[in-house]
Amino acid sequence: MKIGIFDSGVGGLTVLNTAMEMIPHAEYIYYADLDNVPYGTRDKDQVRKMTHEAITFLHDMGVDAVVIACNTATSTSVEFLRKSFDLPLIGMEPAVKPAIENSDEGKVIVMATELTLKEKKFKNLVSRLEGDGIVVSLPMPELVHMAEDFNFNHEDAVKLFRNKLEKYNLEEFSAIVLGCTHFVYFKNILEKMVPENISVIDGNLGTISHLIKILKENDKYVESVGSVEYYVSGRKAVPEQFEKYLAYLKENNI
Repeated sequence: MKIGIFDSGVGGLTVLNTAMEMIPHAEYIYYADLDNVPYGTRDKDQVRKMTHEAITFLHDMGVDAVVIACNTATSTSVEFLRKSFDLPLIGMEPAVKPAIENSDEGKVIVMATELTLKEKKFKNLVSRLEGDGIVVSLPMPELVHMAEDFNFNHEDAVKLFRNKLEKYNLEEFSAIVLGCTHFVYFKNILEKMVPENISVIDGNLGTISHLIKILKENDKYVESVGSVEYYVSGRKAVPEQFEKYLAYLKENNI
């Protein structure tokens, strides 16, 4: 069983980490498009082109499924890609549904990239869940750069979150959704900052649960020797470049 996981950068490693915990006996190919990160500040056509190149690479590597571990790539490209590839493509979207369902009538903040938040796919998701007036969009592009720079300094993150959240009365909110996989690195820091009435939610667990379901439905859920290969924009990468991120996630129980 060979699984491709794709992201613009290192955010998708949070998804890979969850996948390796839930599906330890799989061959993983992690593709980071570091030549073009970040995607969140690019236009839709650029993201589609770069995402298509990444999925083509993984398809040619013989994967059984691909997790598009990038909310921006999913929101702009997943429907387009599904018309081009005869391959299960598991997209990621902000976990708005569980946030609203468990909201206790509180509001929900969705932190994501600017491109994800302005895409029609996200707006349709909010409308479908009757979240208009409940969901507040909050772009956090700074977190992408911090993660890519391996800057998980507690004080820097706290200062950024305080500056972004100070205009809200957090007692009115019940959840904050991390709508970008890069943001998951900062989940523990955010949880310690916000009032106890607020849950901090990401979509990694739900995404990998869906991946397992799709693999089983396609008779592809066959255990193999667990392994990971890393690629940067189509080039073989040194594992240490990424393994320090996985170590950080494990050390901090994220």
